[in-house]
Amino acid sequence: MPDDPELRRLLWHLLGGARGGENRAKIIRELHVRPSNLNQIAQRLNLEYRSIQHHIEVLRRNSLVVSQGEHYGLTYFLGPFLESHYEVFKDICKKLNFNLEPSAQTQENDGS
Repeated sequence: MPDDPELRRLLWHLLGGARGGENRAKIIRELHVRPSNLNQIAQRLNLEYRSIQHHIEVLRRNSLVVSQGEHYGLTYFLGPFLESHYEVFKDICKKLNFNLEPSAQTQENDGS
């Protein structure tokens, strides 16, 4: 899939130009591996639930993640556009020197 300059600019802003960018990148990576609810993401990344909630909302407002379900059963997924341009995300993370290795808990749960 061809590169998308708007997505690239958005990701540079949200990941490289804003506080919490590395945590947002980790959340995106986790959702790429396995759609999850807020609690599951917080446990796998060993981050505070409220922090995950904040970052997910930022990603959702920018159409990078979508959700399905209701209340505590809300499951988050990568948005279709980000999913189809995931290589752009990986390229930006590489340039920012973010570690994209799945968390130990994700590897255990997936049998990787």
